[in-house]
Amino acid sequence: MTIQELEGEYSIIGTNQNAERNKYKGILNISIDEFNRVKAKWLINNWQEQVGYGFFNDNILVINFKYNGDENNVFKGVVVYKCLSKDILEGFWSEKHGNPNYLGQERCFRIENKKEHIN
Repeated sequence: MTIQELEGEYSIIGTNQNAERNKYKGILNISIDEFNRVKAKWLINNWQEQVGYGFFNDNILVINFKYNGDENNVFKGVVVYKCLSKDILEGFWSEKHGNPNYLGQERCFRIENKKEHIN
């Protein structure tokens, strides 16, 4: 698989990094910049935007991300996706100030047309 094959839009389902394992849904957009770095943008539960940069090697995608939380605090973390195919990503993530006893989980499914969005 090549890095260019990962470009596109994905529906995501996931669970948060906490004991309650709160579920969420959203959209992930992946693009590639001129230096072959991965640019990612998430929209979680139709309101929270997150952005990140990363790299791809041996079907593993690693992205450092950040977003503004309550009171405009900046939260940072890393997500690691195993690229099962160019259409399905399976990953786990952790935030710097998240509960260290848990990892967030995420699955991503390529959107071929706009009717496939998970809302």
